Amino acid sequence: MNGRLVIAIDGPSGSGKGTLAKRLAAHFGLPYLDTGLLYRAVGVKAERVGRPPDEVAAGLQAADLLGDELRTDVAGQLASKVAVLAQVRANLLNFQKNFASQASGAVLDGRDVGTVICPDAPVKLFVTASPETRADRRYQELRGRGVDTIKPRVLAEMAERDRRDSERAAAPLKAAPDAFLLDTSDMDADAAFAAALAFIERKGFRSSGP
Repeated sequence: MNGRLVIAIDGPSGSGKGTLAKRLAAHFGLPYLDTGLLYRAVGVKAERVGRPPDEVAAGLQAADLLGDELRTDVAGQLASKVAVLAQVRANLLNFQKNFASQASGAVLDGRDVGTVICPDAPVKLFVTASPETRADRRYQELRGRGVDTIKPRVLAEMAERDRRDSERAAAPLKAAPDAFLLDTSDMDADAAFAAALAFIERKGFRSSGP
C-alpha cells in the first residue's frame, strides 16, 4: 500500500455498498464500520427506552451495536428518522472520526462518509443502483429471512427513506465531488468488487497480502 488507506463508501440502501465495503476491508486487511448501524442502534434504543435520540447517541456503547433487531426494516426506518437530527449526527461524529483515524486505515460505509466523516479520505466511492434494482434486492433479502412483504411496499418504503436521506438539512445523502460513481444496477457482487478494486489500485493502493 501507498500510505494510509481510508476507503469512504456512500450510497442508498440496496445499492450493494455494505457487501462491497466488507469485501474491500477483507481484501486490504482493514477494520470496517457500517456507520448506518450507529443510527439504527440509536433509533431502536431511543424507541425502546423512551429517551431523546440525541441523549442515546451521546451515550452509545459498542454493545448497543449488537443484535439482529438492528437489521430489520423497522430499524432502518427509525434510523432514517433520527439521522435527520443534527444533534444526533454531532454526537456520533467523534465515534466515526476516531474509527477512521486508526493507524491501520479503515473502511467505512454510510451516507455521509465521504462528505462529512472522512472528507480527506484518499479513496471515495459512491455506490448506487436503480430504485427497481435496489427494491428487488431488498425484497429478496427480506424474503430470504422469512419476512412476508410485497415488492410495491418495499419500493415505496425505499423511496420514502431516499427522500428523507437526500432532503435532510444535516449531512444529506450525496456523492462527494471526487467520489468514484459506481452504478451496480447491472453488476453482481464480483463485478462491483472488481470495478472498485481497479479504481483503488489506480490510486496507488494495493493489498499487502498474497
